Amino acid sequence: MSDIDGASGDSMSGDGAGSPYSRLVGERLRSIRLQKNMALGDVETRSNNEFKASVLGAYERGERAISVPRLERLARFYDVGVDQLLPRDPMRVEPGSAAAPQGKLRIDVAKLSQMQGPQFSMLEKLLRMIQVQRQDFNGKVITVRAHDIRAIAVMLDVSVDEVPARLTSLGLVFVPPQA
Repeated sequence: MSDIDGASGDSMSGDGAGSPYSRLVGERLRSIRLQKNMALGDVETRSNNEFKASVLGAYERGERAISVPRLERLARFYDVGVDQLLPRDPMRVEPGSAAAPQGKLRIDVAKLSQMQGPQFSMLEKLLRMIQVQRQDFNGKVITVRAHDIRAIAVMLDVSVDEVPARLTSLGLVFVPPQA
């Protein structure tokens, strides 16, 4: 196989393929592609077959490790920095868990936008502001950090320790669907 189809310099076994980090890289690759509103086939077509849908899908599933030169080309194709294609938080929570490490929470912004009331409106504004600061425009889920949780506690009129339970009771803590 040639480098055009992604085989050269990439590995199907060893070299990190199938590792937890490869899966995190893959999730990030999928996230960026979806933020660009592209299907795997769209990437293949728009890249003039440089990035085959099947190979990109294997990267996104963490089944195949991507080489650094290929990662650089994919970043150029998506018009983002290479750092945007790498996971931001390698200590992130496994699927099915609502809370993230170190006091982080994943909030379902889509559900929040459907809720009525001044506290929810204010919370949505805060989360949208955080999305703009992070340049994370998927608009569906956002991970909030410890300092953000303090602000949310004030908005919800609960203690910082009660925020996860309160958001969970409101159905706002995002739990990824099980595959």
